[in-house]
Amino acid sequence: MLFLGRRFSCILLLPLLGHAQPTDAPIMGLDELKPGMQGEVWTVFRGTTAEPFAVEVTGVVRNALGPGKSLILCQLTDDRVQKMGAVAGMSGSPLYIDGKLAGALSYQVQKFETVRYAGFTPIADLLEVGVQSDRAAALSAGDAGGLAALNTSRGQDALQPLSPVFAFGGISPRVVEWLTPQFSAMGLQVSSLGGQMSPAAAESADDHPLRAGDAVAVAVASGDITLAATGTVSYVDGDKVLAFGHPMMGLGNISLPMARAEIVTILPSNQSSLKVANTGSIIGTIDQDRLSAVAGRIGAGPEMIPIRITVNQSGEAPRTLNFKAARHPQLTALAVGSGTAQAVLGSNDAGLTNGAELETQFTFPGGEIVTTHALFSGSQGVSQGLADFTRDVGILLQNPYAAVYPTGIDVQVTPLEENPLTILEYVQLSRNEVGVGDNLSITIGWRDYQGKTGRDVIVVPVDAAWQDRELELVVAPGNVIDQLTGRTGTIATSQLRGFSAYLDFVRQVRDPDGLYVAVVESSKLFVDQTSETRELPGSLARIAQRSDQSRYQQRTTLNPLWEGRALQGRLVPGLIRKSFKVTD
Repeated sequence: MLFLGRRFSCILLLPLLGHAQPTDAPIMGLDELKPGMQGEVWTVFRGTTAEPFAVEVTGVVRNALGPGKSLILCQLTDDRVQKMGAVAGMSGSPLYIDGKLAGALSYQVQKFETVRYAGFTPIADLLEVGVQSDRAAALSAGDAGGLAALNTSRGQDALQPLSPVFAFGGISPRVVEWLTPQFSAMGLQVSSLGGQMSPAAAESADDHPLRAGDAVAVAVASGDITLAATGTVSYVDGDKVLAFGHPMMGLGNISLPMARAEIVTILPSNQSSLKVANTGSIIGTIDQDRLSAVAGRIGAGPEMIPIRITVNQSGEAPRTLNFKAARHPQLTALAVGSGTAQAVLGSNDAGLTNGAELETQFTFPGGEIVTTHALFSGSQGVSQGLADFTRDVGILLQNPYAAVYPTGIDVQVTPLEENPLTILEYVQLSRNEVGVGDNLSITIGWRDYQGKTGRDVIVVPVDAAWQDRELELVVAPGNVIDQLTGRTGTIATSQLRGFSAYLDFVRQVRDPDGLYVAVVESSKLFVDQTSETRELPGSLARIAQRSDQSRYQQRTTLNPLWEGRALQGRLVPGLIRKSFKVTD
């Protein structure tokens, strides 16, 4: 009786103790799946330890995602998940049936249904992405990746991927609100409910090997600012990792940091439930972003770009944000823009309402440096200017000539003591006819944002070579002078012959502040990459264009004979052109 009693007690305790997650589980094919089969899905509800929840197989939707790409449809029978539905952050949670690995949670089915369902990507499709990851490693794909993101914005279709939410840490909600449209334009969701794992939690997580069901993050930025999309590990084979069960952005070959993640809680919603996560240490590299999964390897993370953003507030010690950003044409630009926006919009500096000045230095391999300058006026101008700044960083990084990324980016932010917006009221010439060797005086009248008036005088020395030529005086901002003198701001890929020429093209831009005062004449401009020749003999121009029409171009523009600057440090929109004549 005593032996039987002990045995009976053990049997009663087994359900209470639970069971271990399957390890080295065999693969279950689609043909083995039958409606009514009971399964379990492993995911992290809180902390770093995965737990199972119950599902029931409804059936297989053949070719649901394209030819040969089916979807396993399951009812979420667990009470916890039935209330919240499939959750963003559960993407990739492995599905086990009869001890076999069948697939990974990946798709939301409807939004307001009374009975919750979810779609699962078959395990065979995930393993296919793993094969592509092996090929990428063999070919040293490195920083390869598409320049455009897959638009994963949600339409009216009931079937939607559990699109990862890019969560910020170290960024104020105001900045995230400002950034949301820029992420939405790329089809991405963004949240301010992100953070960093505590040192103790990170150390504890790193002591355990990464397993299927664990939370994992694709990190775009790490340091004082974090930006990461959290999902779930679907499959681990040695150092190989498959996760998400659907595309992150559909970028193909990539090189993004893979990081540990800790789940703080799940925010249930009738429309789109969300895991709130802290990002931990970088533990490897994600090198594939495909239809059925993201894939990568555990080990050293990819090379990242050090970014330093310094706010130079008058009378105070400089404040600095230091973080690293992933090397990707679009995501890097968003990380740099996010950090700069935090420095400008997310602080308590009342002085920033007047505007700000940005000096940004990009250092490239080989010591090549490109410096950009931006000036923002007022709070509204700051918001628009930061959007333009983020766009310009993206343009610089999306060069079509080489996969070259900066080795460092340094942004200096200086709040302005007064709004730099200035109105150009008039331009007067001392005379319309001027003799050789004389000086031409230019008087510029202006009014600042408070209505205070002023005037500046620019003296132009008259060159003897200008005699009897049809000349104009142009007073305008630098970008307008660029356009009038043949620099369009964009250039055909075929017109340049390499990355160095591209950087030279970027360096030639005139500063955005103040006014340029230019003496110009109309002339034919012959362009060879970034080199310009005025009035090249027609025979030579025709020979060059016949040899390479995409490289050599000829057009009529204004030729600057002399340039001066006025009202530097101010933003002065407008354009005034006046003719004058040089006589004996």
